[in-house]
Amino acid sequence: MAILRASEIREMSASELNDKLIEIKKELMKENSNKATGGAPSNPGKVKELKRTVARIKTIMNEKK
Repeated sequence: MAILRASEIREMSASELNDKLIEIKKELMKENSNKATGGAPSNPGKVKELKRTVARIKTIMNEKK
């Protein structure tokens, strides 16, 4: 998952934003379940970046309303 910048998110349509949000949430859920079962994360900073990306998408979605 590449880091999404705010400028890239603003260029997306509403349906693309919803699809991307669902995709990122699934990835975050997978990382959290891996952490909960005691597995070592492949990239420790990935969870933090996924959370930030979800927040960015939600913020921009609210701005567009």
